[in-house]
Amino acid sequence: MPQKISSRQNQILKLLLENRNGLSIDDIADALDISRTAVQQHFAAIENEGYIKKNTLNKTAGRPVTVYVITDRGINYFPKQYAWFSELMLSDLQQEIGPERFKNYMRKLGVKCAEKLHRRFEGRELNEKIDELVMLMSDLGYQVQADAKIESDEFSIQAHNCVYHDLVQKHDEICEFDLALISTLLDQKVEQVACLAKGDCACTFKVRKPGSTAS
Repeated sequence: MPQKISSRQNQILKLLLENRNGLSIDDIADALDISRTAVQQHFAAIENEGYIKKNTLNKTAGRPVTVYVITDRGINYFPKQYAWFSELMLSDLQQEIGPERFKNYMRKLGVKCAEKLHRRFEGRELNEKIDELVMLMSDLGYQVQADAKIESDEFSIQAHNCVYHDLVQKHDEICEFDLALISTLLDQKVEQVACLAKGDCACTFKVRKPGSTAS
């Protein structure tokens, strides 16, 4: 997730967003009416975050000039509104194919996604797969943890947030995606026993160790 930056650094990013060929330190200083030293300090901070990078601008006359350009990470700092478009597509899809087929579609989508990631999980023990799953979900923005209950021979995976929370409020079938993704990656039967969308404190998934029996 993008790091918080100051209002002045936000102004600099906006200027670079509007001038994709890049701007020099003097350009920024003149535009914002601040000193070159102040610009250099702000540049150092946001360059360290990967939001901008140095580039060379070849002018028609004179020596090449060093400018700073905004990176993809810098562009992604600005908010994007994907939720409304996703809601539009999901609602239309559900109407087109019906609730049950929509749920099956979400399961198939979870399996397809898992198949693209299966190499990270091949040849590993279940506990290693769960560790890898936690890392994967964390990279996707989940606040997640896994616990092993030795006495009951089961693992518990808890996600304390949902990365598509607003969508799930209207389409709880999306939970089938998570369930299919997790069970396919772990190659185990997984049961979802709690759900944030239904008012629980976390989305909780239980995984039984191979060879264990239900209590």
